[in-house]
Amino acid sequence: MSATGLSLRCGDCGVLLKSVEEAQEHAELTSHSNFSESTEAVLNLVCTVCRKPCRSKTETDLHTKRTGHSDFSDLTSETAKPISLDPPISTDDDTQQHQEMMIVPVVDSNLIQELESMGFTTARATRALHYSGNTSLEAAINWIMEHENDSDIDQMPLVPASAKAEPPKPSLTEEEKRIKAQELRERARKKKEEEEKRMEREREKERIRVGKELLEAKRIEEDNERKRLAFNIIYFFVSKILLCSF
Repeated sequence: MSATGLSLRCGDCGVLLKSVEEAQEHAELTSHSNFSESTEAVLNLVCTVCRKPCRSKTETDLHTKRTGHSDFSDLTSETAKPISLDPPISTDDDTQQHQEMMIVPVVDSNLIQELESMGFTTARATRALHYSGNTSLEAAINWIMEHENDSDIDQMPLVPASAKAEPPKPSLTEEEKRIKAQELRERARKKKEEEEKRMEREREKERIRVGKELLEAKRIEEDNERKRLAFNIIYFFVSKILLCSF
């Protein structure tokens, strides 16, 4: 049976998903299970410069902030397709078994939340953490910046279920963690200092502007006062002359 809807909406978080497969991946990652058919299509906003697709205003804003590209074409209506609620049909049992063994990799949920709060999609955050070693927020962000133009950057990564049994990559030692934390603090301090200097320059420019406006207003007021005084003097003498003539 073909569905008449254009997407599936997660009733728990409101996100729109393009297919049953995306909904399954979303459910595996978030434990959300309340999905309903929607006639609203998933947004497809494509950057006219680099052709990167974005699925939300948050994504376009983030892309503009990182690249400076601000012009997007709305191709939602052109790419929207009715979704099918029927599970994929396969006559090959081995292929189906292989597909069932592919799972979303397990990554640090706290880092996922931090990346999502910065505007990255769940799929992009998961992909970045998985391929950067699931070690730190900085490593994930660096990976995203390096792979910004990858065509599959917003696709949820899948790994064989057997991969869970593999030993995790070695984490940083306590000394490495201390050094990395110090580097991040130093970077944050420098960034804060630069921002404070920039704000001080802006405040100084504003003080100069206001000072010039006050001086100009004072000059105009003094000029008007001189004109009033000159008018009064002329009026006084003209009145005297007229009185004397009578």
